[in-house]
Amino acid sequence: MLSLDPRHTAHVLIDLQNWIVNRPLAPHSGEDVVDRSIKMARALRKAGGTVVLVRVAFSDGYGDVVKVPVDSPMILPEGKMPAEAIAFDSHISTSIADVVITKRQWSAFHGTELDLQLRRRAIDTVIVSGIATNFGVEATVRDAFAYNYAPVVPEDAVSSMSAEMHRFSIDHVMPRLARIRPTAEIIRAIKGG
Repeated sequence: MLSLDPRHTAHVLIDLQNWIVNRPLAPHSGEDVVDRSIKMARALRKAGGTVVLVRVAFSDGYGDVVKVPVDSPMILPEGKMPAEAIAFDSHISTSIADVVITKRQWSAFHGTELDLQLRRRAIDTVIVSGIATNFGVEATVRDAFAYNYAPVVPEDAVSSMSAEMHRFSIDHVMPRLARIRPTAEIIRAIKGG
């Protein structure tokens, strides 16, 4: 049975932006990930916890994009990301967040003030939801674990470009770094039940 102290728990919502949520995803749709993430965020906020919205964005001209050679590079629009693409999904209001972080890497910790914001709020547990399971979510969970936070991952509030990519991360990587639970169980733990 999962037990959480909301006062020392943060919910970190990863990359729930138009250009990511609207992609073909599996095994959970972007809409389902957004809906479940919002439900957890509202429950945690009501119980006195911290909510962190994380977005990925780059400067015009992409001067802050990693430029190392890889076999499968990220494809970006010419010149800059359109404002509509990097905007949060229309169902997400920044008013649900205590903190908004902009990242330029897969992890929400790398090169941001996320660790500082969590430590100043006495956070020791992070719920990490969003897209994509095996990219931004997993990278953030790996860093949370390395920074000595206790990660919790809602299996049904994360998704990826394929069910296989999602399952590998959920079944083989993240159990070594986090507790994997369904959204409903996490909400019950937030409410003290």
